[in-house]
Amino acid sequence: MAPAASSLLLKFRTRDTQFGVTRDTVKAMAEHFDLSETEVVHMALSRMAREELPAYEADDGPLSAKDIKALGKVAAAALPKGRVIKKQSLF
Repeated sequence: MAPAASSLLLKFRTRDTQFGVTRDTVKAMAEHFDLSETEVVHMALSRMAREELPAYEADDGPLSAKDIKALGKVAAAALPKGRVIKKQSLF
């Protein structure tokens, strides 16, 4: 048996404000975009997360060889120089 999906109770506002909307507004948006009301809410939350959360960014895929080389140069400049005085292993 598949696990039950997580759910959230959404209470609509009595009027539209910058912090919430009425059920009629969500219904109108769903009809306008030809989506379900649930899809409208998910779409709005996803857009807000992308715009407001710096850590929430789409992955651009693997790094190119040029990117890896540039990162290597930055890392080499930041790494300590000199000989190893003491080396330990955790295992």
